[in-house]
Amino acid sequence: MNPDDDAFTVRQINQLHAEVVQHTGESRKSLHSALAAAWHAGHLLLSERSRVRRAMGDAWGQWLAQKFHGSQRTAYNYMRLADTVLNVGEFEGMSLRQVYFRLGIATEPKCRTESRRVPKLPSHIHLANRLLVTLDHSIRKCPPNDAGQIAALRQDLRALYERLRPLFESGAQAGFADPYVPDR
Repeated sequence: MNPDDDAFTVRQINQLHAEVVQHTGESRKSLHSALAAAWHAGHLLLSERSRVRRAMGDAWGQWLAQKFHGSQRTAYNYMRLADTVLNVGEFEGMSLRQVYFRLGIATEPKCRTESRRVPKLPSHIHLANRLLVTLDHSIRKCPPNDAGQIAALRQDLRALYERLRPLFESGAQAGFADPYVPDR
């Protein structure tokens, strides 16, 4: 074996590896940028829908067809994403399609052979997400430093908190089987 050939091959391998690392980083940034843009567009579409409905009644579909350059389905997916996700940073490194899949938002398959049924999220996850979104909206509507509103939210959620707390602290003592502790 020729040492020059070996050194050339090693340099080439390491150069290709450096390219892989560079392109992977660029790809992750692009994926997150696309996700953040879709999320932001969803928020803007939600606010436009409210404005159009207040001003023109049921003209939202017409407005969407005339003004939005994507499909109606895309617009509704963006709006669902914005309405469901509080922070897109939680999905960093995932494609928009992967996030939609995880959230149970229907998408068209890339091709018909890829068509498969996407299982719905369990109801407790769906409801927890809805609760988080609703709480976020409620908290944003509160005037800053309004201790009364925050106290009222705490009081309203006290029963839920008391019911869930044993699951996170010591599930077995509260009558919940802990799946991570073997039966004795």
